[in-house]
Amino acid sequence: MSLDPAIAARLKRTADGLVPAVVQQYDTGEVLMLAWMDDEALHRTLTTGRATYWSRSRGAYWVKGDTSGHVQHVKSVALDCDGDTILLKVDQVGAACHTGDRTCFDAAPLAVTGG
Repeated sequence: MSLDPAIAARLKRTADGLVPAVVQQYDTGEVLMLAWMDDEALHRTLTTGRATYWSRSRGAYWVKGDTSGHVQHVKSVALDCDGDTILLKVDQVGAACHTGDRTCFDAAPLAVTGG
């Protein structure tokens, strides 16, 4: 099986065939991470309910939590209006970041001096 052609037709991919996926905690709106998906990763996510991504560094599919136990149970998936970004709302079990932090955005915020 492959990604539904109607969904595939809506996607605008990078030259590498990837689409960024913003991952958000479904009940709080907390932004957890950004990852990359191709058609197969999106298909697997939609058909299994487990967040599956394409790892650019490893050149392989990666099901969140298979090695760490920090699973993402997918609650909803949406495309933005241009079809160039995917929004996954998930129930995150444990840390979302490979560093062990709850989110990949836990680092000290950058100072905003204008406006």
